[in-house]
Amino acid sequence: MHSPHSPHTPSTRRTELLAAAAATVTVVLWASAFVSIRSAGAQYSPGALALGRLLVGSLVLGGICLVRREGPPPRAAWPGIAISGLLWFGFYSVVLNWGEQQVDAGTAALVVNIGPILIALLGARLLGDPMPPRLLAGMAVSFAGAVTVGLSMSGEGGSSVLGVVLCLLAAVGYAGGVVAQKPALGHASALQVTTYGCLVGAVLCLPFAGQLIGDVAEASLSATLNMVYLGVFSLALAFTTWAYALARTTASRMGATTYAVPALVVLMSWLALGEVPGLLTLAGGALCLAGVAVSRSRTGSARVVASAPRPEQTRESA
Repeated sequence: MHSPHSPHTPSTRRTELLAAAAATVTVVLWASAFVSIRSAGAQYSPGALALGRLLVGSLVLGGICLVRREGPPPRAAWPGIAISGLLWFGFYSVVLNWGEQQVDAGTAALVVNIGPILIALLGARLLGDPMPPRLLAGMAVSFAGAVTVGLSMSGEGGSSVLGVVLCLLAAVGYAGGVVAQKPALGHASALQVTTYGCLVGAVLCLPFAGQLIGDVAEASLSATLNMVYLGVFSLALAFTTWAYALARTTASRMGATTYAVPALVVLMSWLALGEVPGLLTLAGGALCLAGVAVSRSRTGSARVVASAPRPEQTRESA
C-alpha cells in the first residue's frame, strides 16, 4: 500500500533543491574565507580577527532580524544555540585563526577536514542520523581527496605540533557546534539560530576587544576590508544558508558537503592569487568533489526525506 507522502512529491523535490542551493552558497563562501583569513591574518591577531568578524556578522544579522521583525528564539532552542555559539562561532574561530598562523594552509585544511567525519559519528550517536553506505563511501573518497590536497600543498614544511593541535581542536569545535545546532533548528528559524549563535560567540571573544582596537588602528584598509568581508559574507550570509540547509537534511550529509571546500580553495587561490596548483592538488580536488557527489546522491529505494524538522517520524520498513 502506497504512503500518501511520497518522497517524489514536487514540494519535497523543491525543498531538496533549495537546501542543495543553500549548501552550495555556504561552501563557496567558506572557501573564499580561506583567502580572506590568509590576507587579514597577517595584520590581525587570531582573537581580534575572530571578534571583529563576529561583531560585523552580529550587526548585519541583527539588522536583518529587525527588518524582518524576527524576535528572540524560543527557550527550547537556547541550549543548542548557546553550545553552537560557544563551540563553533567563538572557540572554532579563534583556534582556527591561530592554527593557520602556525601551519601551512595545506596542513590546516587536512586536519580541519576530519570535522565532517566527527559530525557523522556524533550525528549518528546523538541525533540518530542514518549512516547509509553511499554517505560513508562518499566521505571516504572526499577524505582521500582532502589528504591528497593537504599533502600536495604541504611541501613548505614549517608545520608545528601546536598548529596541528589547534586545527584539530578547531575540527572538534566545528563538529560539536553543528551537532548542537541541529536540534535548535527544530524550534527556531535559521536566521534566529545564526544571529544568536553569532552573538554568543561575540560575547565569548570580548576579552580580545583591546587587541581588536589596537589592530584596527594599525592594519591596512585591505586587511580591515577582508575582516568585514568575513563578517558579512562568510559568516552572516554563509552561516544562515548553512542553517537553512541543515534544517532540511541530516548533519552527516551537510558535513560531507563541506568536503568540497578544499577543492574550491585550490581553484580560488589559482584565480585570485595566481597560485597555480599542481597535478596532485587538482587530482585531490577532483576526489573531494566526487566524494561530495556520491555522499549526496540517493538510491531509488533508500531515500532520506529531507524536510524541515518535525515531530518524530522515524519508523522504517523492515
